[in-house]
Amino acid sequence: MILYEQFDKNEIYILVLLIVAYGAFFLFPKKLPRDVTLLFLLWGFASSTFYDFTIGGGLLDFYKVNDSNRYELFDLLTYFSFSTFSYFYVYFYELFKIKKFKFIAYVIGWAIVGLLMERLSIWMGVIHLQHGYNQYDSSMVFLITLTTTGLFYRYIKNKSFQRT
Repeated sequence: MILYEQFDKNEIYILVLLIVAYGAFFLFPKKLPRDVTLLFLLWGFASSTFYDFTIGGGLLDFYKVNDSNRYELFDLLTYFSFSTFSYFYVYFYELFKIKKFKFIAYVIGWAIVGLLMERLSIWMGVIHLQHGYNQYDSSMVFLITLTTTGLFYRYIKNKSFQRT
């Protein structure tokens, strides 16, 4: 792993994004139990790592993160931004008391937020789509990931109520 190929706007964007995301994480009132918070921070990190190592690299190589195909420290830092994305997805799910009928709209809304963040990341040079991959393909990834995250959260929440 290298530190970075060239320190420019994509590295600055990642640092600003992390400061804003983790600043909000620490400043927002806590709504979730500590173990659920940690679980969904880890879930976001693991999901982004999974996608980067499957469709982002290897044989498919549908996108490049940052300046090179070699792993940089800033690639790793990018995964940490997805931790907060996952956390806030569950945080607002709880805050807005999302039920069955609102779930589809909630997933679509967050998928749009994800696509806008991806568009911004493309513009800032963090993500470089390649080999015919486009944001339509990403929308499917977001919809699947957000649906499974929401269903996983509901499962965890139901299990915790059964214990109490």
